[in-house]
Amino acid sequence: MNQRVNGFTSIEQVTNQYLNKTKSSTPISGTPAFSSILKNQLENADTNSVKFSKHASMRLDDRNITLSKEQSLRLEQATAKASEKGIQESLVLLDSMAFIVNVPSQTVVTAMNQEESLEKVFTNIDGAVIA
Repeated sequence: MNQRVNGFTSIEQVTNQYLNKTKSSTPISGTPAFSSILKNQLENADTNSVKFSKHASMRLDDRNITLSKEQSLRLEQATAKASEKGIQESLVLLDSMAFIVNVPSQTVVTAMNQEESLEKVFTNIDGAVIA
């Protein structure tokens, strides 16, 4: 029954090998389990990183707004401060820019420079941080 033809296992042998085998949740030798990979990724994730929504990314591009590494760090720190105070939707004023940040998701939902914020009215926020 273990005859090989031209070095290949027969269809019957392969069928028996997979159909008569009990399922096991043990990973293949030498490969980590999914749960350990997921845990490792979550532990190594940068939890303080601020994300930009599609809308905010478009506004940054449209308005030619670029953030330096130092400004990005200050934006992250401002978001962390807003979180400590229990703010849900924060206005973050950073140099000549204004950002509306959804604090729980750490996501910038819109961005504007000084020219766009001439009206100086910001709605749907429950706090502000000057960074």
